[in-house]
Amino acid sequence: MKKKIAAMLGMAILASALMLGCGKKEEAAKTDTETLTENTAQSEEAGEAELEDGIYSAEFQTDSSMFHVNEACDGKGTLTVKDGQMTIHISLTSKNIVNLYPGLAEAAVKEGAELLIPTEDTVTYSDGTTEEVNGFDVPVPALDEEFDLALIGTKGKWYDHKVSVSNPVREE
Repeated sequence: MKKKIAAMLGMAILASALMLGCGKKEEAAKTDTETLTENTAQSEEAGEAELEDGIYSAEFQTDSSMFHVNEACDGKGTLTVKDGQMTIHISLTSKNIVNLYPGLAEAAVKEGAELLIPTEDTVTYSDGTTEEVNGFDVPVPALDEEFDLALIGTKGKWYDHKVSVSNPVREE
């Protein structure tokens, strides 16, 4: 019973506050709504807009704690945009991942599948030590959207993962 009374009292206070401020606040509310609509439209356009050709630093997220960018890279890779096509270079944590495939594992095992071949990257940790790890140039179909990326390790088993690339910052 006390909860019902408290809820009704709260609703009455809210209704009173709305009624008292209808005049100019209603106009402001329309302005805020219009602004929100414009901002949403601009955000959607920005998401659809292509990046200019160039080199960017961008975040690379995965769905796995076992498959991720090397800690020395702070979760980021180098995004290259050329003629509207995006590719991110990522340095991994070791040489245990030997190939990647842009798609699902079941397609990666088919004859003629074009696997991503690793590069040998040298990473430098905060303590100054260096290590040789595998790196890959991964095609990016779109920013801020998950896409499939399969990997195969040294044991010869393919695994499916979801990854995404976001927050590109142009490098000078």
